[in-house]
Formats: sequence, structure tokens, C-alpha cells
Amino acid sequence: MAPHIYDCSVDTELMSGMRLARSAIGRGALVVMPTDTVYGLAADAFNRDAVQRLLDAKGRERSSPPPVLIPGVATLDALAAEVPQAVRDLVDVFWPGGLTVILRAQPSLSWDLGETRGTVALRMPRNPIALELLSETGPLAVSSANLTGLPAATDAAGAAAMLEDRVDVYLDGGTAGVDYDAIGERAGDTSSTIVDATHLGEPGGLLRIVRAGVISREQIQAVVGDLLAGADAEAPQAPEVSSPADETVTPEVSSPADETVTPEAREPSA
Repeated sequence: MAPHIYDCSVDTELMSGMRLARSAIGRGALVVMPTDTVYGLAADAFNRDAVQRLLDAKGRERSSPPPVLIPGVATLDALAAEVPQAVRDLVDVFWPGGLTVILRAQPSLSWDLGETRGTVALRMPRNPIALELLSETGPLAVSSANLTGLPAATDAAGAAAMLEDRVDVYLDGGTAGVDYDAIGERAGDTSSTIVDATHLGEPGGLLRIVRAGVISREQIQAVVGDLLAGADAEAPQAPEVSSPADETVTPEVSSPADETVTPEAREPSA
């Protein structure tokens, strides 16, 4: 039986879909929701079983932990151990929007996103449906709504065709990514740009782009200047990132409080 997709342009469908989505997240089930970049597959970030269910639905391993979508900048300080000034400058310009930032996670957080090595990839999306759901559920682990190896879905029907009954609730907010130019690494890709900020604050530490997406290198450099590493310095250290709709990137870290090792790639994110 085909999964029901809730058309959020219809008030009654929006109310029903959001109520069922909140309920699904609360019991550890999965929800597909629109973001401003691509459609995301969402789970309660603080429910280990739910996060594992997300990885299983996509066919991902724990070595590809999902990013976390948040409802506002205040949550950034709650989840990150420290937020360098350059990151604050970036989120002032690009949040809500298509920039995912990898930071050291608060060591006291009671979650298990996979093999993150003490880091977390965070983004505030620019989509009213996503933001409303996040405001009610809190931070969500969100990867792109697709099966591993297939393009990220840009509409609810495309996500449902791949993920089928692995997902309890599909929220249809129209086509995602229409406000961005597809300037990412793959043709037509509107996933967020992911930057690794875990070495900022260290002597000589630089910001690195680990996934090219809808926010260009030139836009980032205009904000942080010389703190952005050159393109030739980024490829060898690209962390693996899953996108909130498909940008999985996690720098490799020696311990939750110390990330001085070469970053390793995550799964793509929304």
C-alpha cells in the first residue's frame, strides 16, 4: 500500500500531517519533511533506536552519521562545545539557509548519532514547515530522503518512491531547492554546503569546505576571509557528511573533546 502523503498547502492536511509527524518523532518513527535544499528523512536526534532506524532506512552505516537540523541559533550554543566567532559570522549571513557547520559537540549530550568522533553537523533550514516541526520536537537527525547511492529527493513523491513504508509520515511542501542555484558537486544538486569548523581557534586553524553545495566558496570567503582554507587544502581532509537532505560529513576526532585528527567523510545532508 502506498504511503499517504500530506499536502501541506491544504490547511486540514497540514494540521493532520504535522500532528502525526510530531507523534511519529515522539515514538521513534521516521518522518520525511521538506527543507529549503532537499527533502529530509528525520528522526529524534536523542533516540538512538530512531537514529539507527534512519540509517537502516537509507542503507547507511554508523560511520555515516546524520547531521542535525535545529530551530534557531540559540540551539547552536546548546549543542556545540564552542562556537568560534567566524561561525557566528557565517550563521548571521546564511542561517536560516543552505549552510551546514561541523563543530565539536557538547560532551554532556545524551545522544548517539553514530561514529561522530565528538563532532556534530548543524544547520537551521529555511523552510516554514521544517522550522515549525523543529520548534515542536527540538533538534532532529536529518539526512537526505533517498536510498544510498540515489539522488536526494526534491519532492515528497520522489522520497516516498524510494523509502516507501520505512517512513510513517510524509509531509509535502512542494519542490525543494527552488530558491538556490544547483552549484554543488553533482548536476542538479541543491544540497547544503558543509564546512568543518572544528579547527578554528587552534593555532593556524582554518575553516574547510568538506562538501560543495548551494552556498559558494566565494560567498563563504566574503564572510571569513583568510580563515577559509584553499581548495587544494580541503580535498585530503574532507570529512564524510550525510546531508540533512544528503550531506554527511564528520571530521575524524581522537576523542569527544579533541578533534585533531584528519577529518573523515560522513553521509550527505539536507
